[in-house]
Amino acid sequence: MPGASERDAALEAAYAVVAGETFDTIAAVLDRCDDRTVNAVVAEVPGMNSVFALVTHLDGVIADWGGNLVAGEKIPRDRAGEFAATGTVVQARVLVDRMRERLPRYVHRALADGIADRSAIGSTRADAAAATGEFVILHLLRELTQHTGHLQICADLVAGGEAAGAR
Repeated sequence: MPGASERDAALEAAYAVVAGETFDTIAAVLDRCDDRTVNAVVAEVPGMNSVFALVTHLDGVIADWGGNLVAGEKIPRDRAGEFAATGTVVQARVLVDRMRERLPRYVHRALADGIADRSAIGSTRADAAAATGEFVILHLLRELTQHTGHLQICADLVAGGEAAGAR
């Protein structure tokens, strides 16, 4: 039976594959966008987020849960502002590149060292302060995949709404 470090290494490797595929999906959505559509929403869909806002939110989630909670970094976060963020496709790609760089470090640290700063979380989850490293990395993967699905749908709605005048 493999030891804990072998299991952690196998988990990190599998996690990297799934996260990488998810980041590739985000990049493919950005390939379909221009600087207008990356910020567009369909007015008839109340509460719809833009692709750019969702990418910004994902960057905030990874920075907060991984950087602040796991690594003890002091990365400022404006959670509400993430959903109102606007920018260019190039800026969205920079955020995706930053997430691709940060996430593996945070996953490794969570598994190797656990939680560095339990007070450093700006989450809406009531149980965040009691989270284990394993919980955090699974939560990050859930958020990453869930919001990637959201941004795919948002991009599809905007593309479909082009004739109807998506804003």
